[in-house]
Amino acid sequence: MLTQPFADAILEAEQIIATAPHVQGEQDLAEGYDYLAGSIRAAVQMAWAYDRDFPYFVRSTGPYTKLGLDNPDTLYFHAWLRDDAEYLVTGRRGSTADLSFQILDGDYTPLDVPDSLAAFDDRELECDADGSFRIRFGPDCTGRNAFALAPGSAMLVVREVFSDWATEQPGMLRIERVDRIGQAPPQLSQRALAKRYGVAGKILISRLKTFHAFAERFYLGLPVNTLTPPRLTPGGLATQYSSVGHYQLADDQAMVVTVPASGAPYQGIQLGSMWYVSLDYIHHQTSLTVPQARIDPDRLIRYVISERDPGVPNWLECTGHRRGYVQLRWQRVSRALTAADGPQVDIVDVADLPKVLPHHEPIELAAYRKRIAARQAAVAARMLG
Repeated sequence: MLTQPFADAILEAEQIIATAPHVQGEQDLAEGYDYLAGSIRAAVQMAWAYDRDFPYFVRSTGPYTKLGLDNPDTLYFHAWLRDDAEYLVTGRRGSTADLSFQILDGDYTPLDVPDSLAAFDDRELECDADGSFRIRFGPDCTGRNAFALAPGSAMLVVREVFSDWATEQPGMLRIERVDRIGQAPPQLSQRALAKRYGVAGKILISRLKTFHAFAERFYLGLPVNTLTPPRLTPGGLATQYSSVGHYQLADDQAMVVTVPASGAPYQGIQLGSMWYVSLDYIHHQTSLTVPQARIDPDRLIRYVISERDPGVPNWLECTGHRRGYVQLRWQRVSRALTAADGPQVDIVDVADLPKVLPHHEPIELAAYRKRIAARQAAVAARMLG
């Protein structure tokens, strides 16, 4: 059977999910199988988009194809490259907080984070008055909006980051290999399709193993209920810092994360499940950017992570997850961040929150539901962008 390698990979992937060390009950397993479904969709999409000669931008992750503690505030795109070819990226800058580009020498694996060969944001581009731009990538590219591809360049990653979900609009992107414009790829054959199903199977297994290993490597070795000082994101952009950790809370406990409201164009916090993917950010408030959060008079933001509703605007819902990941990000920074820019963590009883949140006025249920409705509308509009 032409699809047999992919079918075998799905069976192997199901065993990876079923035997994951963090699975402690039915909810963990159900979420694991949902994660598997998204990974299957993503693996097929990535295998069929694996074309270095006639590339196009693929949505790397989304609400139904999550991986790698995906940022709810970011649209991720990628396209595959050859390091000896020239590519033209055309686009239009939207009104989002950040638009960044990164060249990697490969994909993530269980053992390695790919090297970043180049990373920049749109501040290094010359755009037309309407925000339009043209970027050339190639081994010998020089001049305006031109970036040389180093040996080993394999993937172009683009991140479009939203800070204010209600007002910011996405832009547009397109990629072409210059010497293939106007041509067509070869006709499909059963041999080519069999190869793609095999590639999809390898992507699926690698995807699951890679990000289990990634979480163990960068998160689970840290003391529980703590967050690191801001640090450059491993394998990330030169202007992106992050603070990471993992929590474990009883139903009557809350983690209060206190952090200065920085001047960075983007600053946000999110929660993730033990599958190392974002919690439901559409129907629940499991992430917040600075425009979405309440800033206290002392210019500090105090987030409350808890299962029980504390009745405050900066509640991050655990949605039934007593264990999970926490990540803060700062992007498009103009200076190095230090520990003073980072978070302080306190574990308190939910009943004692009024003592540590003197500036937080209670939020009524109707007002909170209005917040959720705004999230639902914004994500729906963004995903169509």
